[in-house]
Amino acid sequence: MWTGTEYANLSENISELIYCRKSVRTFQKRPVDDKDRERLLSFAANIQTPYDLPVEYRILDAEAYGLSSPVILGAQIYAAGKIRRAPHAEEAFGYSFEQLLLYAASFGLGTVWIAGTMDRKAFETAMELKEDEILPCVSPLGYPAEKRSVRETMMRKGIRADSRLPFAQLFFQKDFTLPLAAADADRLHEPLELVRRAPSAVNKQPWRVVVDGDNVHFYEKKSKGFESDTGWDLQKVDMGIALCHFAAGLDVTGQSADFVIDDPGICHPADLAYIATYRLKKA
Repeated sequence: MWTGTEYANLSENISELIYCRKSVRTFQKRPVDDKDRERLLSFAANIQTPYDLPVEYRILDAEAYGLSSPVILGAQIYAAGKIRRAPHAEEAFGYSFEQLLLYAASFGLGTVWIAGTMDRKAFETAMELKEDEILPCVSPLGYPAEKRSVRETMMRKGIRADSRLPFAQLFFQKDFTLPLAAADADRLHEPLELVRRAPSAVNKQPWRVVVDGDNVHFYEKKSKGFESDTGWDLQKVDMGIALCHFAAGLDVTGQSADFVIDDPGICHPADLAYIATYRLKKA
């Protein structure tokens, strides 16, 4: 998952970053250093995902392009990415953008995933979005303010931003009839716990995972209201984030796996959809 010097440094601290990172919506007035912008763009240019679908990244000046979000205070720049429409483009975007935001957090920049609460037309214009491209999400970049705004505090409370569903409600053994307890997860406990800690749109946590021997199958639990007018699915972006976290957890625990898209045909509730599988390699 991670390659190169900067990726190696990120991989060493990935669990701590995931456990400790908080969404930031209130920023200091201090501009982001030019060297930090350059580090981000250099990192972005080398991000890889198992889908082999590239994301084009830009760092956008908020004032120059008239960019804004009603939930963000003090942001002067935004990270934005676009990707061509293709099967699994949403998952690829989520997987890629999460790596970028984790890297930003590794040297002190605050970030937060934004999809619905932004002036989308302004961002799409700034990114020169074409008809065959999508821009699922953006993130402000900046140094976190010492104190959250009242607006941010209320928003976090409203979506219960610091809470996560229980382990056994997200993860299963063999099929969806037998929940997987954290105590029984063995070598997959850390990778799955990193999935559980992943951010998602309004904290819906749409990932459901079935562990069947060496196969780890990921499913999306669909909710209404997350598909755009142009047909792309925001919760598939969330699934890309979850897949990214799982791969990071494998790295941390010294494990490896093949990434495949091969529906195992497990009987599942109607609101679930198969996404992808990690096939663990023998130690």
